[in-house]
Amino acid sequence: MKVLGIDIGASGVKGAIVDTEKGEMISERIRLETPQPATPEAVAKTVKELAKQIGWKDGLIGVGFPAIVKKGVAHSAANIDESWIGTSISETLSKATNCPVVAVNDADAAGIAAVKFGAGKGEDGVVFLITLGSGIGSALFLDGELVPNTELGHFQLEGMVAEHYASNNARKKFDLSWEEWGKRLNKYLKSLNRLFSPDLVLLGGGVSKKFEKYGEYLTVKMNVKAAELRNDAGIIGAAYHAKSKMRKSS
Repeated sequence: MKVLGIDIGASGVKGAIVDTEKGEMISERIRLETPQPATPEAVAKTVKELAKQIGWKDGLIGVGFPAIVKKGVAHSAANIDESWIGTSISETLSKATNCPVVAVNDADAAGIAAVKFGAGKGEDGVVFLITLGSGIGSALFLDGELVPNTELGHFQLEGMVAEHYASNNARKKFDLSWEEWGKRLNKYLKSLNRLFSPDLVLLGGGVSKKFEKYGEYLTVKMNVKAAELRNDAGIIGAAYHAKSKMRKSS
């Protein structure tokens, strides 16, 4: 089944048509700037433009969104305008595109892709996908099943919100070397290990492709790997999730 997957982030809105059986993008990936402020009206306009550029007219759209998402409604606003809280993501974007829309937390979308098609495929037990970008996102799976809307970038670490301390954005903001940042990330992972004792942790986001620069500083005693799908994971996972939800409801 072909589904348009869209990943809405703090800096960019990215999308592509996805073959949800293979977990592959089958069109060019398009990226538009996230509007500032990222209000519902402004984001809807950007998503409409993205769908237009891809040539997507009436098919299903899956959207990964930076918020706690319940029944298509945003219940938080991480790295997006607070006017989204209480707003139906699905209805707002469906109205703009004239397409059915299924929304899911953005880190959960990336995690779904990793578990269905990437480095977490076939892994039992407790598996995390941790996205390292503007913030820190988390997706938790138990025996391959998603436990939605974990927000494990928001606990306190070294007197700061964890994502302000150890995200890729923090690396850039504080001009940290890879060693300095790797040691910060290691502290974050140690906290995660104490809380959940995961069987596998996958590190996602664009910075995962530079794992060799900081991986040696991750001394935490657990299985940590770079995710394979990187920045495409959110698009693929959002599309797959949308297809799965529509099949269950039909």
